[in-house]
Amino acid sequence: MEITAGLVKELRDRTGAGMMECKRALQDAEGDIEKAIDLLRSRGAAKAAKRAGREAREGSVGSYVHPGGRIGVMIELNCETDFVARNDEFQRLVKELCMHIAASGPLGVNIEDLPADVVERERSVAVEKVKGEGKPEHLWEKIADGVIKKFHKENALLEQPFVMNPDITVRERIQETIAQTGENIVIRRFVRYALGE
Repeated sequence: MEITAGLVKELRDRTGAGMMECKRALQDAEGDIEKAIDLLRSRGAAKAAKRAGREAREGSVGSYVHPGGRIGVMIELNCETDFVARNDEFQRLVKELCMHIAASGPLGVNIEDLPADVVERERSVAVEKVKGEGKPEHLWEKIADGVIKKFHKENALLEQPFVMNPDITVRERIQETIAQTGENIVIRRFVRYALGE
């Protein structure tokens, strides 16, 4: 199948990837634009993994106040250069992450950042619930592990489904921007305020 300039442009508009990357992905996907998008996403994740060790000291502090003024968020998002920090794609990511945090209320950036006492309390509740349901004792810990795994996905920011596209996680959304900017991007910290909490 011939890869037309229009098809390359459409893929570029939908993904933000470079022209040559789009053309290669379309060739590899035999002109199927959806397959090409998946290829670009997987390649972006591979590129992001290569950049993960690089120092990210520049960036931006972003904020968002939800309409009505009941929820507010501040985030520090770091990248490698001030050039990328001023980039529209990076600034869009800052805004999207603030809105995501406002909507989903994560407890920490990574699984390791989740408060240990909260995780332990969730495990205890899960074990007591399983005991009360009369499940065999040898299954208690296994079921509790499953509950904790779900708790991690719901409360660690990078593991949460991204609110603007639940088919991907927040980590994958960041990796898309890493692939576009060519720089490592790291969420350093965030704070979420809710009126009355």
